[in-house]
Formats: sequence, structure tokens, C-alpha cells
Amino acid sequence: MRLSKAARIILVGAPGVGKGTQAERLLQRFPQLSAISSGDLLRDNVKNQTPLGIKAESTMRSGALVPDAMILRLILHELKTRASMTAAREDFDTDSFVEQPSLAAMGAPPQTSDDPSASFILDGFPRTAGQASQLDALIPINLVVSLKTPFEVILERIAGRWVHAPSGRVYNTTFNAPKVAGKDDITGEPLTKRSDDDEETWKARLKKFEETSEPLLEHYDRKGVLWTVEGNSSDEISPKLYEEFEKRFATGA
Repeated sequence: MRLSKAARIILVGAPGVGKGTQAERLLQRFPQLSAISSGDLLRDNVKNQTPLGIKAESTMRSGALVPDAMILRLILHELKTRASMTAAREDFDTDSFVEQPSLAAMGAPPQTSDDPSASFILDGFPRTAGQASQLDALIPINLVVSLKTPFEVILERIAGRWVHAPSGRVYNTTFNAPKVAGKDDITGEPLTKRSDDDEETWKARLKKFEETSEPLLEHYDRKGVLWTVEGNSSDEISPKLYEEFEKRFATGA
């Protein structure tokens, strides 16, 4: 399926809702889409010892959290590298722009490309309404998808999850059961539960997500780019997501 205009997307969903699955399916269905993960960018820049990576590594070694401005610089640099955005003026400098106390007070920001090949799914950032406001000044996100699955369904899914620790293979007794109960399909070795896959831990994680995501979703709702989809499984959600995505961005949209 070909896109007719650039899609700049964020997927928001509770842990266990299948956000990664939906992102992978969108990437497969729409080849012009690419994935941008703030976590991957951070790790890659640190590994490759880029100027931004060196700054980030120094911050992390001091025990501090990597500041939002640094994450924004990583995202901006990646978008400029992919030609998803161009400078509004020739002397535009990404670092100095993002390091300003108020992004909104700066001059003309970089311009995002409307070419369909500049489409992306942004993962890992923003997580708060404050981060979203900073991102707004740089990159006009045009669709935020809120993925909704009842918490009791997520908890049931987690209860049925088993892993083969050496390989990372994941099974689920409800929809992806191993051929032999309790055994890895490839090696025959025993499956185990993740240490944090207990109900109380997940209840706490889901409650925290609900508290932190509400202001973020309200922010994007006010911007007019929020769309919510509900379902008990990824297979139930995907067709609805495809339909909405095609309506907004595909040929003839």
C-alpha cells in the first residue's frame, strides 16, 4: 500500500497491549514508513561515540537521566539524516536550537517534509505532556494512536506468558502455546516465567501508565490528532488501524 502524504505517528498503549506488534505490522504493510526509536538512537550514538553519544554517555555515567533536550537532538539529527526535514535557513544548527530554554521563542524551526518517504513511527518519546509540547515546536505529529485493551485481558495474557531465556523466544498458553507444554519448540529445554511477570507488578505498571498517559493523550486530543482504537487482541485491532491509516495517508486520501 502506497502513501500519498507523510505520516508522522506515535503509538500510545499500556505495557502488554501489543504496541510493538502494531508498529511492526504497519511497517510491513506500508514500506514508506520507517521506525525511529529514541532508545535505539541513544544506544547507537553511545556505541558509535558520536558527539551526541559522548554527551549522553557522560550524563548517564554521572547517574543523571538523559535530558529531554538531548533526546530531541538525537531525534532531530536522525530526521535530518533521513531527509525527513530541512532547515528553514542555511545557518540552522540543531544543537543550539534544542538547547534553548524555550523552543517556541526561537526563530523558524526546521521544516518537515510532506513526501510520503519521510513517514515515520516515533517510539519511546514523548512519554509526558511536557515532552510532547517540546516536540510540537519541532516536529508536527499528525496522528497519535491510543491502543486500548482491557487491563484484565492484558493481565490474563501476561499470566499465560512463558519464555525460553537463552534464546528469548516467547510463548503464550492462550494464543501461541508451545508444542509440548513447558518446553521450548526448538531445543526442548524448559520454559520459565519472567521475574516481573507477576500480577501485582503488572497491576502497578498499568496503574502508573494510566496516570502518566492521561495528560499526554489529553494534549494530543486538544491538538486534534488523537485517534483511539479498542480491541481484545492485536488481530482485532490491526484491521481497524489499517483502515484509519489508509483513510488518512494512503493514495486517494
